[in-house]
Amino acid sequence: MGSTATYRPAKPTAAGCGHLLPDPSQAAAGGGSSASGRSSWVHSARDSEIKVWRLGEPAASTDVSVPAGAPSCLQNILQLNKNIYQIYHQQFPDKERRLSIGLKASDAAILPQLKGSTPTDFLSVHIEYNCTSTSNFAKELSSLQMLNVDLPILIFEVTVHNCPDSQYQLLGTVLRALMNKNNLNIMGYNMMDLFGKVDIEDVPTSLGISDYKRMKTFTNSYQSVWQKFWAQTTTERDLFLNESFPPGFQWATSSESFKVEGGWSEGGKGETIWDRFGRDGLANANQTADLSCDSYNKVDYDVYLLRGLHVNTFQFSISWARIFPSGHRGSQSEKGPFYYDKLINALVESDIQPVVTLYHWDLPQTLQDYGGWTNTSIVEAFKDYAEFCFSRFGDRVKTWNTFSSPWVVSHAGYGTGEHPPGVKDYVVASYQATHNMIKSHAEAWHIYNDKYRKAQGGKVGIALNSDWAEPVDPSKAEDIGAADRYLQFMLGWFAHPIFVNGDYSSTLKIQIEQKRYECSLSEPARLPVFTAEESQRIHGTADFLGLNHYTTRLVNNSVGGCTPGPSAVGNFHSHVDPSWSSTASDWIYSTPWGLRRLLNYVSTEYLNVSKVPIHITGNGMPTQHSGDTLNDTDRIEYMKSYINEALKAILIDGVDVRRFTVQSLMDGFEGPQGYSQRFGLHKVNFQDADTPRTPKQSAYFYSQVVKQNGFDTHKGHVFKGSKMQLNRRPKYLSPSEVPSKSKVIWEKFSNQSEFQRKEYHYGTFLQDFFWGVSSSAYQIEGGWNADGKGLSVWDTFTQKPGSIPANATGNVACDSYNRLEEDLYMLRALRVKSYKFSLSWSRIFPDGRLTSLNQNGVDYYNILIDGLLAYNITPMVTLYHWDLPQTLQVLGSWENVEMINIFNDFSDFCFATFGDRVKFWMTFNQPHTIAWLGYGLGQIPPNVKNPGIAPYRVAHNLIKAHAKVYHTYDDKYRKSQSGLVSIALNADWIEPTDVNVPREVEAADRAMQFQLGWFAHPIFKNGDYPDAMKWQIGNKSELQGLSETRLPLFSDEEKTSIKGTADMFCVNHYTTKIVRHVTARLGPQSYEYDRDLSETEETDSPTTAISNQRAVAWGLRRLLNWIKEEYGDPEIYITENGVATESKTSWDDSARVFYFKTYIDEALKAHDLDGVKIKGYIATSLMDSFEWLNGYKVGFGLHHVDFTNPNRPRTPKYSALFYFQVIKDNGFPTPDDEKPIYGHFQKNFIWSTATASYQIEGGWRADGKGLSIWDKFAHTPLRVSNDDNGDIACNSYNKVEEDVAMLKQLRVTHYRFSISWPRVLPDGTTKHINEAGLNYYHRLVDALLDANIQPHVTLYHWDLPQALQDIGGWENETIIVKYRDYADLMFSRLGPKVKFWITINEPYNIANVGHGYGAAAPGISFRPGTLPYIVGHTLLKAHAEAWHLYDEKYRAKQRGIISITINSDWSEPRNPYKQEDIDAARRVVQFYIGWFAHPVFNGDYSNMMKTIIRERSLAAGLIKSRLPEFTPEEIKRIKGTYDYFGFNHYTTVLAFPVNYGNLQHYDADRGAGTIADRTWLDSGSSWLKVSPLGFRRILNFIKEEYGNPPIIITENGMSERGPINLNDIHRSYYYEKYINQLLKAYLLDNVDIRGYTAWSLMDNLEWATGFSERFGLFYVNHSDPELPRVAKASVTLYSTIINCNGFPDPALGPHECSSTVPEATSAPVLSDNAVNFLGMNLSINDAEIGLTTTFALLIVAAVGAICASSFLYKAKKKTMEKPDIGSMESMF
Repeated sequence: MGSTATYRPAKPTAAGCGHLLPDPSQAAAGGGSSASGRSSWVHSARDSEIKVWRLGEPAASTDVSVPAGAPSCLQNILQLNKNIYQIYHQQFPDKERRLSIGLKASDAAILPQLKGSTPTDFLSVHIEYNCTSTSNFAKELSSLQMLNVDLPILIFEVTVHNCPDSQYQLLGTVLRALMNKNNLNIMGYNMMDLFGKVDIEDVPTSLGISDYKRMKTFTNSYQSVWQKFWAQTTTERDLFLNESFPPGFQWATSSESFKVEGGWSEGGKGETIWDRFGRDGLANANQTADLSCDSYNKVDYDVYLLRGLHVNTFQFSISWARIFPSGHRGSQSEKGPFYYDKLINALVESDIQPVVTLYHWDLPQTLQDYGGWTNTSIVEAFKDYAEFCFSRFGDRVKTWNTFSSPWVVSHAGYGTGEHPPGVKDYVVASYQATHNMIKSHAEAWHIYNDKYRKAQGGKVGIALNSDWAEPVDPSKAEDIGAADRYLQFMLGWFAHPIFVNGDYSSTLKIQIEQKRYECSLSEPARLPVFTAEESQRIHGTADFLGLNHYTTRLVNNSVGGCTPGPSAVGNFHSHVDPSWSSTASDWIYSTPWGLRRLLNYVSTEYLNVSKVPIHITGNGMPTQHSGDTLNDTDRIEYMKSYINEALKAILIDGVDVRRFTVQSLMDGFEGPQGYSQRFGLHKVNFQDADTPRTPKQSAYFYSQVVKQNGFDTHKGHVFKGSKMQLNRRPKYLSPSEVPSKSKVIWEKFSNQSEFQRKEYHYGTFLQDFFWGVSSSAYQIEGGWNADGKGLSVWDTFTQKPGSIPANATGNVACDSYNRLEEDLYMLRALRVKSYKFSLSWSRIFPDGRLTSLNQNGVDYYNILIDGLLAYNITPMVTLYHWDLPQTLQVLGSWENVEMINIFNDFSDFCFATFGDRVKFWMTFNQPHTIAWLGYGLGQIPPNVKNPGIAPYRVAHNLIKAHAKVYHTYDDKYRKSQSGLVSIALNADWIEPTDVNVPREVEAADRAMQFQLGWFAHPIFKNGDYPDAMKWQIGNKSELQGLSETRLPLFSDEEKTSIKGTADMFCVNHYTTKIVRHVTARLGPQSYEYDRDLSETEETDSPTTAISNQRAVAWGLRRLLNWIKEEYGDPEIYITENGVATESKTSWDDSARVFYFKTYIDEALKAHDLDGVKIKGYIATSLMDSFEWLNGYKVGFGLHHVDFTNPNRPRTPKYSALFYFQVIKDNGFPTPDDEKPIYGHFQKNFIWSTATASYQIEGGWRADGKGLSIWDKFAHTPLRVSNDDNGDIACNSYNKVEEDVAMLKQLRVTHYRFSISWPRVLPDGTTKHINEAGLNYYHRLVDALLDANIQPHVTLYHWDLPQALQDIGGWENETIIVKYRDYADLMFSRLGPKVKFWITINEPYNIANVGHGYGAAAPGISFRPGTLPYIVGHTLLKAHAEAWHLYDEKYRAKQRGIISITINSDWSEPRNPYKQEDIDAARRVVQFYIGWFAHPVFNGDYSNMMKTIIRERSLAAGLIKSRLPEFTPEEIKRIKGTYDYFGFNHYTTVLAFPVNYGNLQHYDADRGAGTIADRTWLDSGSSWLKVSPLGFRRILNFIKEEYGNPPIIITENGMSERGPINLNDIHRSYYYEKYINQLLKAYLLDNVDIRGYTAWSLMDNLEWATGFSERFGLFYVNHSDPELPRVAKASVTLYSTIINCNGFPDPALGPHECSSTVPEATSAPVLSDNAVNFLGMNLSINDAEIGLTTTFALLIVAAVGAICASSFLYKAKKKTMEKPDIGSMESMF
């Protein structure tokens, strides 16, 4: 690298011109002393020698007096120059060496004199530029050249006057003048004064003179950093620093909205440019981000991973289009912000700081349609968006990035077009986008600074991406300059305006201006200009500098020509070193040292004044999507190296780095690469609709770095376990009787109704409740022969082929011995308080004895225990969980009494070694299993089959061993260690087959004593076995001819030693069995036969993956109560509870969620309602593992383990998220959905009940009635249950007065009933009107009106005249006219008295149940793919005709209202974290309610239905859709044919996707299956589960989907079946809960609710189920020909709600409307003392109740009528009211 030296004259003195001396400052700068050899003026030669010399300026213009006649100062200087010139060229004859003299341009007049008197090789000129001067700079330079025609010019100094900093346009003026090749011969120029002290990139100088290249004469920031590091050797550069980061350092990982969220159209989200990009097929393999990682639905899942990682910070971006779908505030989404609220709240609750990026590339497409970032209006739009986010989330979010990697947006989005929006314009658009993003950033910062900083106390910065750049040839100044320019064109483009001076760097501006001048015919770039005000507003707008860094480039100088783009404009070219480690991205190469250098550069260049910290906001590398994606060692090495370079920058270089963010939390959609590149610490399986996340090895590595806060592994921590409080229980309890007094548990619970048994209980456990999870050594550890471990009996057993399915072994199992950090990850994520695990005896003592101590095994458990305590997890240690050292088996194992002392020695060692930290010990796990399965049945090791003797002998030794170990702890360790010791006993609950038979109760008690009491009775009671066992086995032994009992005996000393040897009661429970007494055989001798009972499953409960282990949740509550009663109310820990699922259940284990949801609630009931002292709950198990005799066929885990993968990856299941939530909530606090609301409905609210003609009327052939399709259907064999029919039904045809009397008792305002079409028109046509039939309805209507009850008439409730069915029924469109004629008749005859009409009831059931499934009349099922849709089509058109008829002909005169009643369940996703299930739930609702509501309320079928059915039809080879199409005229005629939304609703379902293949029917079209939540109460109908929350949700759906129409609930109710019980508490519960949800919809959600109708008035023919399902508020006794009606208890509840018009607040005291009446309490039972009451044979007690209830209701009705005239509701505290709308007429 060449350099220059400058000689100047000293200041003139009186004696003359002074001495010519070298200028020290210039010599130092230019003399080659700097490491880079670069100078501040731009010129270069070919080597390091000085080849260009310039003598100082002659003082020609200096006014200095000289003696007369003496040579002038100028002459002396010229002569001196001549002498020097001659000497120089004689000494250095090289032609390339040059010498010059310098002068000011203003002294150009002396040039002729200079040329004639002194030689010079070029002219050195000092020029001045004045921004206020009108002189033409270019002309002045041209004049200078004309006076100096032959010589090239070196402008060695440019001085600027009167130019403001922001007026960088002057650069263009200067540069254009200098580059005028036609007139000027410029060989170089120095513009330091022009540029000031800011960093300046090199500018071109040669301009046609090839001998002169580029130079600089001062060191800038890049040079400083380069000088610091360039001389490092590779060893020095890569030296690893084993130190820690500063305290409080923030460890983060990240995600970006469009890469992970999915839910591309959920919650009203607008389309983004990335949505458009993917849907246009522009990503790899036509992949899209529509679902991506499904994070929109998996907030809990993602935060679960973050807890596992143990990071304290999570950086994520907000989707602008999810907040403002169009990009503007006016389009704000209601649901979008809720998603981010949920995410932020979940982070905060998990002690993870949210860091939010406002913009990470996913611009709303609507904004892009108007130019996107090139349109200046976007600045204001972004400002509004940012302000919304600050105001909505800023109370919890304290760190904000306005943008992330905006350079990528400008470069790839608006420059190269590789990213959306795909604009290829690097001339204008790219620079304009940058310009607007910088201004947008500044505006966002100022908004926060001005309005939110003071209150919220947060920080706002920007995350800029940058490579590090190094020169290809460090010896070349031009390459160093090119590397500097590379950074300026990337990082500096954004950083310089924000962090330096509010403007682009001079380097950038000069380079672009130069190119614009060079390329006048093809503009390569156009850099916008900031105004002075904008620059001032931009400068300093960052509280930190976020840095995204991934890789490094080698850069060399190049001539870019006139091609647009940074490389060409910047005259640089980038490369990679082929020796650098590559990644899956051709952009990222692993060059970790670049991060340290870049951090130094950033600190020097941008933060030396502002001193804000640096946050590393993104760093990571991608791997390929295939291969061993979990064992990502390349990523680990990358992370390790890069994090260490950040550590060096902090500790060695003093760079202020506060955060490190690993990119990214999980694999995602990587833009154009789609899913082919994986950046995640967690693998996402995108082929699985569940999108499960599995930690990679890099996740575990990173969690270790976070744990250590760096790399210093020498900082040890001394952990001590928390002391456990010992609440000592009595040492002695009386022995149990036979049967035990605990039989009261069966008396208390076994007669519960199903409603009482299943009613869900909300509440929480005590604050110190122990939530945990379990495992055991052999099941998870593996390492079966590693590091000196001895064989166990299970090792020996499983090595024998055929022992376990698929010859599975525990040789590797979950490999926990080698994957401890992976287990800790799961425990951290769960946030459990305790972890129950067992010690492998043979890992610690390989041969079972102390002499064989294996320190490696001890070390493993020490690390595990310390790891648990580090995260505040209490170790719960089991000393023996079945894996006996094989060498001890040779001694006879547990049949040998020597084992007692041997086990004590092992336990003693464990207490001494681990007891300082372990405070919770269990000696044995399930000794019953050891004794019976191991030594009785011989199913498990040691496989001894001696069922009559060995189990008792082994149990005897186990109990004594337990007692000895307990005393060892008590005597030697308790005082110093303060721990607890117990034994974990297993117990099923046993339910007698008939609780009313004493012998069966005794059998159940005996079963409990033989299982649980076998061990618990000696330990918790009196030191001896229960009498039930002793008597039973003793008697059996005697009957078998034995001289003594087979049950060993304890000595008195042993009894004393055994009793009380447990500090708490630990119980493992899984299922419930039903037993009955039997007289078992005497031989062979067996524990099983000793019990004299038989066991069966509880068949009403769900099965599990293990036979005979059904999920019977209610048994747990009873077991806990039994323990309380039997063992003196001990403190109880449930130490195992869980359920097995098939091994293929990898993530979506809904069955396990239901299991935990029900079992834990039963424990909560025992705790809250029964006072059982439950102290802890341990879920089984932490992860899938070796499940003993089942091998790996089933799994109990909260985490799935892939046993086919050598990495044994662990993936959290749905149940893990659920269990975490239970732990977090400490139980099941009452959800908001379940909390009642108090308030009232509007005045004139419709309170009604309902029936249907065929179900109640009877008189099937009376008075000329024609046959209906239900008459024929019910008289067809096997169609209706129990061969019931409606011939008589409730005989309402003859009981008008009785029916109206019931209505009056209820105090309803309306009564909904239907007209039997064939009763008034026997053949379905108006050819014959049956006046007798019409008279029945006249009588009914008149009676209702007389009772002040408004009739609400349904024209068609399924009983079509058979005559019409015979000609095609609803399939034949001629029925439309016939139906219209029928409606016309009814309107004309009844319309003057009837003001409320329903055209058709539940068209869904008519079309699909009647014509698809064939389960209702007319019972057609052979065309399920077409006929339901045809019938539905006809029904809609018939409804429309009836509505228009009324509207046009009768409305004006009759002033009534008319609509259609549509029924629908609500549907929730089976798994709420799964988009597939959410979509299925949406389809269920749209195919149900939407089938008919969409045409009526919105016009035509929904797009979902039309699209799905059409596509499936065409795929099946049909030529058109199976769903008929409406003509435009029909659409117009149907749309709007409603006056209200008549809605029938009963229940909710959980939906999941089902693929029916190519089958063509309704269920296949909707593509969904449905189930019910197990916690929902049952009814008498298999399809109806009590789920009130769905009621409110579907009402809100109607509001949103159909424009908030007025809604009348036209049916809602609950069925029962089985024995008659007038005390129908289940129905009262149903009505109370559902109507309260209705009130919430009305008061809280502003759903326009106008009325409510209870189904039904009385028990009736429930269609195909006959009379077996009863929905009635009144019981109808069908055993009495008079069919008397009797009020059930629910009548009281419903009439009270009606009387109160809602729910008065009980906190305000008793309300006048809530007068109570006695309830019926029992089912009618026939007895000798039975009496006849209203036609029923009832007991005297029930008859009294029935009479009292009826009488009381009459009193309530009378009192209510009196009070109604004067009673006014007052607005009261906690009671919500809404303004009344007015009369019913005005309401509609």
